[in-house]
Amino acid sequence: MNDGFKQRLAGAAILLLAAVILIPVFFDGAGYKERHLESAMPVPDSEPELVTIEPEQPRLPDTSEPAEPAEPVVVEVAPEVVAEVIREQAPKIDQRADPPTLDQQGVPVAWSLQLASFKDEDNAKALRRKLIKAGYKVYTRKNGDLIKVFVGPDLQKQRLEQLQTSIKDEFGLGGIIVRFTTR
Repeated sequence: MNDGFKQRLAGAAILLLAAVILIPVFFDGAGYKERHLESAMPVPDSEPELVTIEPEQPRLPDTSEPAEPAEPVVVEVAPEVVAEVIREQAPKIDQRADPPTLDQQGVPVAWSLQLASFKDEDNAKALRRKLIKAGYKVYTRKNGDLIKVFVGPDLQKQRLEQLQTSIKDEFGLGGIIVRFTTR
Protein backbone atom coordinates (compact mmCIF):
# COMPACT_ATOMS: atom_id res chain seq x y z
CA MET A 1 0.00 0.00 0.00
CA ASN A 2 1.20 3.48 -0.66
CA ASP A 3 1.71 6.12 2.04
CA GLY A 4 -1.14 8.42 0.87
CA PHE A 5 -3.72 5.67 1.19
CA LYS A 6 -2.44 4.72 4.68
CA GLN A 7 -2.66 8.32 5.84
CA ARG A 8 -6.24 8.64 4.56
CA LEU A 9 -7.23 5.39 6.26
CA ALA A 10 -5.68 6.47 9.57
CA GLY A 11 -7.42 9.90 9.36
CA ALA A 12 -10.80 8.28 8.70
CA ALA A 13 -10.31 5.95 11.70
CA ILE A 14 -9.44 8.90 13.97
CA LEU A 15 -12.53 10.87 12.81
CA LEU A 16 -14.79 7.87 13.34
CA LEU A 17 -13.39 7.28 16.85
CA ALA A 18 -13.82 11.00 17.74
CA ALA A 19 -17.42 10.94 16.51
CA VAL A 20 -18.23 7.81 18.58
CA ILE A 21 -16.80 9.43 21.73
CA LEU A 22 -17.94 13.06 21.32
CA ILE A 23 -21.49 12.70 19.91
CA PRO A 24 -22.93 11.14 23.12
CA VAL A 25 -21.20 13.82 25.21
CA PHE A 26 -22.74 16.71 23.30
CA PHE A 27 -26.16 15.18 22.63
CA ASP A 28 -26.97 13.50 25.96
CA GLY A 29 -30.03 15.77 26.60
CA ALA A 30 -28.67 17.21 29.85
CA GLY A 31 -29.19 20.77 28.60
CA TYR A 32 -32.85 20.23 27.74
CA LYS A 33 -35.35 21.49 30.30
CA GLU A 34 -39.06 21.16 29.71
CA ARG A 35 -40.94 24.36 30.28
CA HIS A 36 -44.10 24.24 32.34
CA LEU A 37 -46.26 27.28 31.70
CA GLU A 38 -49.25 28.02 33.85
CA SER A 39 -52.62 28.35 32.10
CA ALA A 40 -54.11 31.85 32.06
CA MET A 41 -57.62 30.46 31.48
CA PRO A 42 -59.85 30.30 34.55
CA VAL A 43 -61.29 26.96 35.59
CA PRO A 44 -65.04 26.75 34.85
CA ASP A 45 -67.36 26.63 37.86
CA SER A 46 -69.63 23.95 36.41
CA GLU A 47 -70.53 22.24 33.19
CA PRO A 48 -72.57 24.42 30.78
CA GLU A 49 -76.26 23.70 30.36
CA LEU A 50 -77.53 22.18 27.13
CA VAL A 51 -79.92 24.52 25.33
CA THR A 52 -82.68 23.25 23.07
CA ILE A 53 -83.53 25.64 20.23
CA GLU A 54 -87.04 25.53 18.83
CA PRO A 55 -87.58 26.60 15.18
CA GLU A 56 -89.13 30.05 14.89
CA GLN A 57 -90.92 29.58 11.58
CA PRO A 58 -94.19 27.68 11.40
CA ARG A 59 -94.35 24.39 9.55
CA LEU A 60 -95.32 24.48 5.90
CA PRO A 61 -98.72 23.09 4.94
CA ASP A 62 -98.99 19.53 3.68
CA THR A 63 -98.82 19.45 -0.14
CA SER A 64 -99.39 15.76 -0.69
CA GLU A 65 -102.92 16.50 -2.00
CA PRO A 66 -103.56 19.06 -4.75
CA ALA A 67 -104.95 22.43 -3.68
CA GLU A 68 -108.41 23.61 -4.57
CA PRO A 69 -108.51 25.74 -7.73
CA ALA A 70 -108.66 29.50 -7.22
CA GLU A 71 -111.56 31.62 -8.34
CA PRO A 72 -111.20 32.76 -11.96
CA VAL A 73 -109.98 36.32 -12.43
CA VAL A 74 -112.19 38.58 -14.48
CA VAL A 75 -110.23 40.79 -16.85
CA GLU A 76 -111.99 43.79 -18.25
CA VAL A 77 -111.72 44.29 -21.99
CA ALA A 78 -109.90 47.47 -22.95
CA PRO A 79 -112.19 50.24 -24.15
CA GLU A 80 -112.36 50.84 -27.89
CA VAL A 81 -110.34 54.09 -27.55
CA VAL A 82 -107.41 52.22 -26.01
CA ALA A 83 -107.65 49.50 -28.66
CA GLU A 84 -107.45 52.18 -31.39
CA VAL A 85 -104.33 53.72 -29.82
CA ILE A 86 -102.72 50.28 -29.61
CA ARG A 87 -103.51 49.61 -33.27
CA GLU A 88 -102.05 52.98 -34.30
CA GLN A 89 -98.82 52.54 -32.33
CA ALA A 90 -98.26 48.90 -33.25
CA PRO A 91 -95.75 48.44 -36.05
CA LYS A 92 -97.31 47.92 -39.45
CA ILE A 93 -95.86 44.55 -40.42
CA ASP A 94 -97.37 42.08 -42.79
CA GLN A 95 -97.36 38.70 -41.01
CA ARG A 96 -97.57 36.87 -44.31
CA ALA A 97 -94.47 38.56 -45.78
CA ASP A 98 -92.19 37.68 -42.82
CA PRO A 99 -93.69 34.70 -40.95
CA PRO A 100 -91.79 33.33 -37.93
CA THR A 101 -89.90 30.15 -38.81
CA LEU A 102 -88.39 27.19 -36.95
CA ASP A 103 -84.89 25.80 -37.33
CA GLN A 104 -83.93 22.09 -37.67
CA GLN A 105 -84.32 21.55 -33.91
CA GLY A 106 -87.82 23.06 -33.82
CA VAL A 107 -86.69 26.26 -32.09
CA PRO A 108 -88.14 29.58 -33.36
CA VAL A 109 -85.64 31.63 -35.33
CA ALA A 110 -85.19 34.99 -33.60
CA TRP A 111 -83.15 38.02 -34.58
CA SER A 112 -81.31 40.73 -32.66
CA LEU A 113 -79.86 44.09 -33.63
CA GLN A 114 -76.19 44.32 -32.62
CA LEU A 115 -75.49 48.00 -32.10
CA ALA A 116 -71.95 48.23 -30.72
CA SER A 117 -68.95 46.38 -29.28
CA PHE A 118 -66.90 47.86 -26.46
CA LYS A 119 -63.69 46.90 -24.68
CA ASP A 120 -64.70 49.06 -21.69
CA GLU A 121 -67.67 47.65 -19.80
CA ASP A 122 -68.67 51.09 -18.49
CA ASN A 123 -69.25 52.33 -22.05
CA ALA A 124 -71.46 49.33 -22.81
CA LYS A 125 -73.47 49.92 -19.63
CA ALA A 126 -73.89 53.60 -20.45
CA LEU A 127 -75.27 52.81 -23.92
CA ARG A 128 -77.53 50.14 -22.45
CA ARG A 129 -78.95 52.65 -19.93
CA LYS A 130 -79.62 55.19 -22.72
CA LEU A 131 -81.44 52.63 -24.83
CA ILE A 132 -83.50 51.30 -21.91
CA LYS A 133 -84.45 54.87 -20.99
CA ALA A 134 -85.62 55.34 -24.59
CA GLY A 135 -87.85 52.25 -24.24
CA TYR A 136 -85.91 49.57 -26.12
CA LYS A 137 -85.39 45.94 -25.03
CA VAL A 138 -81.60 45.81 -24.56
CA TYR A 139 -79.15 43.14 -23.42
CA THR A 140 -75.37 42.76 -23.43
CA ARG A 141 -73.10 39.77 -23.99
CA LYS A 142 -69.42 39.35 -23.21
CA ASN A 143 -67.47 37.74 -26.04
CA GLY A 144 -63.78 37.43 -25.17
CA ASP A 145 -62.50 40.96 -24.47
CA LEU A 146 -65.53 42.65 -26.03
CA ILE A 147 -68.90 43.52 -24.54
CA LYS A 148 -71.57 43.64 -27.26
CA VAL A 149 -74.82 45.62 -26.95
CA PHE A 150 -77.95 44.17 -28.59
CA VAL A 151 -81.56 45.28 -29.07
CA GLY A 152 -84.20 42.59 -29.32
CA PRO A 153 -84.71 39.72 -29.80
CA ASP A 154 -87.64 39.57 -32.19
CA LEU A 155 -89.12 36.80 -34.31
CA GLN A 156 -89.65 39.09 -37.29
CA LYS A 157 -86.67 40.57 -39.07
CA GLN A 158 -88.80 43.40 -40.51
CA ARG A 159 -89.45 44.86 -37.05
CA LEU A 160 -85.73 44.94 -36.35
CA GLU A 161 -85.11 46.67 -39.67
CA GLN A 162 -87.61 49.35 -38.61
CA LEU A 163 -85.91 49.58 -35.20
CA GLN A 164 -82.55 49.86 -36.92
CA THR A 165 -83.65 52.94 -38.87
CA SER A 166 -85.25 54.58 -35.82
CA ILE A 167 -82.16 53.94 -33.64
CA LYS A 168 -79.93 55.26 -36.41
CA ASP A 169 -81.99 58.46 -36.53
CA GLU A 170 -82.18 58.81 -32.73
CA PHE A 171 -78.70 57.68 -31.59
CA GLY A 172 -76.60 57.62 -34.76
CA LEU A 173 -75.91 53.88 -34.42
CA GLY A 174 -76.47 51.70 -37.48
CA GLY A 175 -75.87 48.22 -36.15
CA ILE A 176 -76.28 44.88 -37.88
CA ILE A 177 -79.03 42.29 -37.64
CA VAL A 178 -77.76 38.94 -36.34
CA ARG A 179 -79.37 35.65 -35.38
CA PHE A 180 -80.33 35.52 -31.70
CA THR A 181 -78.79 32.72 -29.63
CA THR A 182 -79.03 31.96 -25.95
CA ARG A 183 -75.25 31.56 -25.63
